[in-house]
Amino acid sequence: MEHRLVSHIEKALGWGGPGSVGTAFARGRLTDPELPARLLTPLRLLDMIKRRHLANPQLRCYAEGDEVHPSTFLSTNVNRRRQAVSQADMAALGRILNEGGTVVLDHVDFFDPTLEVACRALGWWSGELTSANAYLAVGDTDGFHLHWDDHEVIAVQLSGEKSWEVRGPTRPAPMYRDAERNRTPSEEVLWKGTMRAGDVMHIPRGFWHTATRLGSGSGGHSLHVTFGFTKRTGVTWANFLSDAARADESFRHDLEGAQGTAHQVLTDKLSALAATYSPERYLDELRSSTPPARHMPHVAAFGRPDGVA
Repeated sequence: MEHRLVSHIEKALGWGGPGSVGTAFARGRLTDPELPARLLTPLRLLDMIKRRHLANPQLRCYAEGDEVHPSTFLSTNVNRRRQAVSQADMAALGRILNEGGTVVLDHVDFFDPTLEVACRALGWWSGELTSANAYLAVGDTDGFHLHWDDHEVIAVQLSGEKSWEVRGPTRPAPMYRDAERNRTPSEEVLWKGTMRAGDVMHIPRGFWHTATRLGSGSGGHSLHVTFGFTKRTGVTWANFLSDAARADESFRHDLEGAQGTAHQVLTDKLSALAATYSPERYLDELRSSTPPARHMPHVAAFGRPDGVA
């Protein structure tokens, strides 16, 4: 199976497959100029937001680098059956954007069929959970402060332009829930420049980065989408072993008062469990048991399908 976006991302970043995800910072350019607009446009994003029931934090807005309170751009409508529905106030969103703001929609692939297929293809390609977030900024506006993500990111600039700075990590493989905080940015600047429509960038987990339109002029805009890859770690495997241990009565008894032989029994059984469920077996079983993605149901009364994707 070959998907146009996947093959062009590989070519742009100089990769020969998904093994490079998470290894190093990389940057390149799509060779197909039609791809960015086929993925998403600013007006399609706003139309999508207009027609959906959305709530914070899935839909967020920022102005001058700070998050805007959701009550500013979300409204609750009550239908004739007195059901309350949260929706975007499109006039308020327009004011935020026209005054130099940013609109963010998380998991945009859940609403848009093109990005849903793109995430599904990237998930098949990488073997990892994949989702997409969209970022629309207008005018001479600041972006997010210097930060790092707890997952791998491939960013694709779809429209307009935005300035980025990417730095190296300060803690190897940091996690969202970690043993220690990771708050001191790295001084190592890997790349500083402007992303324009068709540019692609891969930012590994833990690499510090920031993006802004300050100094870009009040008449322009930026739309980019980030594909996030949530990779499993040794901690993920250890958490699985912890859950699997519940099936053995020995692990369900209190530790209080269990000494000597009892502790050795737990140690031996935990070692045997880890040997039985190796990381490789865990990943294989996890991927094979993952629920299937959303599909249109086959209803015989509607006739034979024209095709299957």
